[in-house]
Amino acid sequence: MHQILIYADSLSWGIIPDTRRRFSFEQRWPGVVENQLRKCGIQARIIEDCLNGRRTVWEDPYKPGRNGLVGLEQRIEVNSPLSLVVVLLGTNDFQSMHTHNAWQSAQGVNAIVQAIRRAPIEPGMPAPAVLVVAPPPIQKAKGSIAPKFEGAEDRTVGLSEAIRVVAADAGCHFFDAGSVTSTSRVDGVHLDEDQHEILGLALAEEIKHLLSEIDV
Repeated sequence: MHQILIYADSLSWGIIPDTRRRFSFEQRWPGVVENQLRKCGIQARIIEDCLNGRRTVWEDPYKPGRNGLVGLEQRIEVNSPLSLVVVLLGTNDFQSMHTHNAWQSAQGVNAIVQAIRRAPIEPGMPAPAVLVVAPPPIQKAKGSIAPKFEGAEDRTVGLSEAIRVVAADAGCHFFDAGSVTSTSRVDGVHLDEDQHEILGLALAEEIKHLLSEIDV
């Protein structure tokens, strides 16, 4: 049985755009991945650790606990043994209370990868492979979240390429979510239901190949 940890934010938690509701497990992309892998005969368990508002390495000045580095090593320890950790972060680094650019956010992703690798797992347990997923580019935010992401569509330019470089330098796997889907037609930041399915099917194919190289 492969255990796969998804370490991410609201794009993966499955918030329904412009609401505070959540898509069901089968609708959101981690659930699509699990179901698709099982259809392919691969025994896999998806563990979702997806927190709304999670940054890579920064705090939210209004909500505590959104710094993705805090407690990450213990999350790896708690859920081990893991075959794979999928990281999809970066979007919230561009909320309007921050002034970060794409390079800085990518460095935050690198810090996340390094924390995963130094996690104090039990002796003899395998270090998990890491798949870094660049989020789809933010569009001009609409609806209730527009003030929170004002100007983000400009500051996030180049994020995917910056994360690709970080992943290559760190020797981990990379996938560009923007290569298969845009962000929500409703709010410009999150994912609509059909976009969850598209991303989930694409990542299932990617993960299927990665797992074929991992013994359990």
